[in-house]
Amino acid sequence: MSLASDEELVSLFNKVGFEDKKSKEIAKNSKVANLLKSILLKACGDENECRCDEKRLALLHQLAVLENKQGQEVPNVEYLIRGIENGTIKTNLQLSEGMKYLTSTKEPKQIDFDEATGVNVEISEKDLKMEISKYLDTIEKQLLAERYSLLPKVLSNVKSQPRLKWASPNLFKPVLDELFLAKLGPKDERDTKKKEKKPKTSEFSNKDNKKTTTAAAAATASTEPEKERSMFSEGFLGDLHKPGEEPQKYPELLKAHNEFIKGKVYTRFPPEPNGFLHIGHSKAIMVNFGYAQFHKGQCYLRFDDTNPEAEEEIYFESIKEMVSWLGYKPWKVTYSSDYFDELYELAVKLIKADKAYICHCTAEEVKLSRGQREDGSMGGERFACKHRTQSIEHNLAEFENMKLGKYAIGEATLRMKQDLTSPSPQMWDLVAYRVLNKPHHRTGSKWKIYPTYDFTHCLVDSLENITHSLCTTEFILSRESYEWLCDALHVYRPAQREYGRLNLTGTIMSKRKIAKLVNEGYVRGWDDPRLYTLEGIKRRGVPPGAILSFINTLGVTTSTTNIQTSRFESSVRSYLDHTTPRLFLILNPIEVHIDNLDDSFSLDIEIPYKPGTDVNHLGNRKLTFKNKIYIDRNDVRDVAADKQFFRLAPGQPVGLMKVPFNISFKSIETGDDGKTIVHVNYDDSEAKPKKPKTYIQWVPVEDSIRVKEVRIYNQLFKSENPAAHPDGFLKDINESSESVLYSAVIECNFNEIRQKSPMNLEISGSQFNIKEEKGNNTIRFQALREGYFCVDKDDKDNGELILNRIVTLKEDANK
Repeated sequence: MSLASDEELVSLFNKVGFEDKKSKEIAKNSKVANLLKSILLKACGDENECRCDEKRLALLHQLAVLENKQGQEVPNVEYLIRGIENGTIKTNLQLSEGMKYLTSTKEPKQIDFDEATGVNVEISEKDLKMEISKYLDTIEKQLLAERYSLLPKVLSNVKSQPRLKWASPNLFKPVLDELFLAKLGPKDERDTKKKEKKPKTSEFSNKDNKKTTTAAAAATASTEPEKERSMFSEGFLGDLHKPGEEPQKYPELLKAHNEFIKGKVYTRFPPEPNGFLHIGHSKAIMVNFGYAQFHKGQCYLRFDDTNPEAEEEIYFESIKEMVSWLGYKPWKVTYSSDYFDELYELAVKLIKADKAYICHCTAEEVKLSRGQREDGSMGGERFACKHRTQSIEHNLAEFENMKLGKYAIGEATLRMKQDLTSPSPQMWDLVAYRVLNKPHHRTGSKWKIYPTYDFTHCLVDSLENITHSLCTTEFILSRESYEWLCDALHVYRPAQREYGRLNLTGTIMSKRKIAKLVNEGYVRGWDDPRLYTLEGIKRRGVPPGAILSFINTLGVTTSTTNIQTSRFESSVRSYLDHTTPRLFLILNPIEVHIDNLDDSFSLDIEIPYKPGTDVNHLGNRKLTFKNKIYIDRNDVRDVAADKQFFRLAPGQPVGLMKVPFNISFKSIETGDDGKTIVHVNYDDSEAKPKKPKTYIQWVPVEDSIRVKEVRIYNQLFKSENPAAHPDGFLKDINESSESVLYSAVIECNFNEIRQKSPMNLEISGSQFNIKEEKGNNTIRFQALREGYFCVDKDDKDNGELILNRIVTLKEDANK
């Protein structure tokens, strides 16, 4: 794209309809202005015939801004231009959604583009009022308690609901005002915060007194940081019932339960030990452990170990370690297998109540009885299993035969006698026990039969007196069978409540797909830093407090939370910025000789590990400035600098961080051995140092540490939805997801950071200052201009340093 002059651009923008002032303002940003020129020519064909109304001009300008953020012209941008021209693209939201679609799709289709941008989707004021009214009904208790103070939060929540995405933004506030008025009546004294009276000051108070008062107020503010908002006291978790108030079909069962809990919250985190945890599990860990902790209750770590075929010791240990790494300590570590005897007795009880039977149907026969047609589709007639009417005595005898190993796998199951007329598949006679003649890691060869999740989960919740059985919304249908089984057995019924799971776009979390990446060598292992397994995130160097802070900002609702990985990285970056020490790390070093300083010259430079930190200061570090240093190759040129280059070049001195005087360029020399050396002078002869255009980092040659590898990680996949790739997710892998640098150098003070690790500041007022056990992943620092780094687990502290980049210093504009 040829660049036009400012005058040409202003003339074009005036011609198409921009006001002169606006045209000049746009032209100041040459990249955006030239992109806008290209867009206008695509829209009009001929700039002499191009004229647009004010609204469309604003959209075309915004399109240029969005295209600039992509770092390049976006392919198929004509879809957006055409939409603006024909009036189907009317808002900035449609523009941004259209841009996401075009940048993630190689072969766009108009029908898909229209769907992605909400073309022809009309949400009337009536529709909006009906949807918001439904939402207000779900929070009625909180609404009546908090009244009009809840309005801003409700406004934010309803705007973020996907089904209301394309409603006119101007409608939300008037509709909410009308509905609040109808539900609460006009504002009264309950909605008016009383302002605190300011103490009267004497008219004779002098300026010094005012300064003292101001300083005292500032000191108080700095020592009393604003408390973080907590997801445990608002939204989904804030609306949960109090312990001891769990709804029961048989209220008399609450007596023993309440004697056990004594008013405390009891939760559990119940992972299956058949794989490694991922980022989504961190939300489940935080919800269950954090909710109990917030209410001074207890949380079990309970392993759902009912499938010995898939369980391995490595998974048990990893899960325990990840829970501990996230800062939580289980009240008890239990196993579903702890209750195998009790569960078996409860199964016998269910048979005796004529609410379970032994089934000998094949898997295909069971599917047909549940309404699956021969072509595999659902919707056929459901009918009872032919074994459903067997006598209680027959079922008890057959269950005993299953227990004794007289049936092979698949020949017999114990099924619950539920409600085949229910619309929920969870009530179509689920399997309670199956034959699985496989030794168990904890019970050995004692059992030939094992209970299913649907039978085990609710009953162990009951046996452990769980007050809040918190799970994700994919289990919402299971609530009916959960409650049915507890009631059928006349046992305490815990309250299952469902919240939205956490998904990250741009990655995969399927155990099967990650296993394929690992087994076929696309990644280093299950803990590869490019994966979003918790083991991988930990190895990459992400602090656990950053994960918890991130989840806390998202809150907990009943909607699935789909978050871009770039947003997660942004949260991690912010956390690291507050907590990590700084060092000089030069990824692409070149040696610099300062010719007018001899070998005996030495100057000690003191630099803070974290500038501007007054509380819990990390202290200072010392570097010795001598006549041989390293700088980055990108910080020097042997030709005169242009307007965009501020660093070392002929005629352009540069400052070294914290060094008193500048250095000025002399020459670049390449020896016979291929080694390149930059020759400079130290400008200490000047009476007063001149302020350079910029300062660069440096590392003394004599006190430097060689870095064997610096591993730079980018997104593992190219698109936001790798699983949607027409040729499979492996075809979406980003070939540049990892690059390794082999010649980097770091300042010698790295050794102190390694020794004192974890050398991190606490965030004042945060509830997520997690104390970590020392490990390579806790040796973190910020490298000037380069990003945040930690030591990889492959580093054995034997002089061969290996670093991982955790995140960049700033978000990549291409994301």
